[in-house]
Amino acid sequence: MKKIASILKPLMPILAAAYGFALIYVTALPLDGDTKTFANDLLSCLITLVCIILTFFLVKRVEPKWFSSASQFSLKIPKWPIIIGLLMMAPLWLVAEGYLVYGLTSLFHTVQLETLTYTTSELREDLTASIHAVLLAPVLEELCFRQMAISPFRRRSAQVAVCVVMAVLFGILHVRNFPGAFLAAMAYGLVFIWSRNIWYGVALHAGHNLTATLLAIYCWLGLGDMQMAKIPVIFLTDTLVIIGSIVLAIAGILVVLQRQTNKIKEK
Repeated sequence: MKKIASILKPLMPILAAAYGFALIYVTALPLDGDTKTFANDLLSCLITLVCIILTFFLVKRVEPKWFSSASQFSLKIPKWPIIIGLLMMAPLWLVAEGYLVYGLTSLFHTVQLETLTYTTSELREDLTASIHAVLLAPVLEELCFRQMAISPFRRRSAQVAVCVVMAVLFGILHVRNFPGAFLAAMAYGLVFIWSRNIWYGVALHAGHNLTATLLAIYCWLGLGDMQMAKIPVIFLTDTLVIIGSIVLAIAGILVVLQRQTNKIKEK
């Protein structure tokens, strides 16, 4: 068993990515085609939930038996103040990601921006998709592309190297949004390595997607001005959103620090 594990270990990032690609493809099958109904969305969510349960079993029960180092990463959900604090930090990450991708892309070619608008039908479609994007997709993707791929490695340098590989593969998965997806995957992977807990990255990932949905509502209501570039997918927010995200992030950091302080005192 140890000999097989030693052979499989360097292959785990590729195997985890292939496994993740396959599951995401399966979950998207009900949405294939021009006609999208609530039943299709519901079926996709149910398939994703089954995939999450299967993957959770693999990383909790199977992977630690093959790779002892996997046990150094926790699957225990943090206390709610931590989750809430991370969700509050996510909007600033989405804003920063947009401007960072815009800056990097602008170094190579001119980025054509246009004012982002939403019709009622487009918003309704986005809100339906957000159920999957906020509650389910972050869990499945973090388990596959972070937990399953990184946890077999004990050395921090190896974990970071795998994090980079998975970020590239995660970017490829998102096609047009490669730069943003790559940066996001790097952030979630490094948070996972630092925290030793997959749920920190899941919270940031879910918060990122939730913020995108809230910004769609923000545009639909005509409360501010957002700019968008389609290739790569870039969202540039207005001053009000930037200030709001900074305030939320500071509040989120204070919530997390307060929780950590209380935890130390309890010990």
